[in-house]
Amino acid sequence: MTTPSAAPAEPPPRHQPRALLAVKIAHTIAWAFFAGCIVAIPVVSWFGHHTVVAWLVGIVFIEVAILLVNGWRCPLTILAERFTDKRHDNFDIFLPPWLARNNKRIFGTLFCLGLVFAYARWAATTAA
Repeated sequence: MTTPSAAPAEPPPRHQPRALLAVKIAHTIAWAFFAGCIVAIPVVSWFGHHTVVAWLVGIVFIEVAILLVNGWRCPLTILAERFTDKRHDNFDIFLPPWLARNNKRIFGTLFCLGLVFAYARWAATTAA
């Protein structure tokens, strides 16, 4: 005699290539936007557009705050983990593995150097 059982629990949404692809595309676009902001800081500063620099720095600080809240992990990485069991360096983004692996180190350094440069340019123009 069998007893009626509850409906089987839905399996975790693993191995959903379309969902993972959508996350990878969104993650790559977001990465390009923030990387562009970081690279633009010293360039825009060079041309003396300090208000634009302040906006770019603010945008990057928002990104840093989001990473801090999520334990230095991008929320899109956390989302991508729901759709695959893979965990190689670039499983969640369309970047070369070496860049995905060293992304925070590279762009964190560029951001800090850009801040120093922008501050020096601002200080030089306000002192003149």
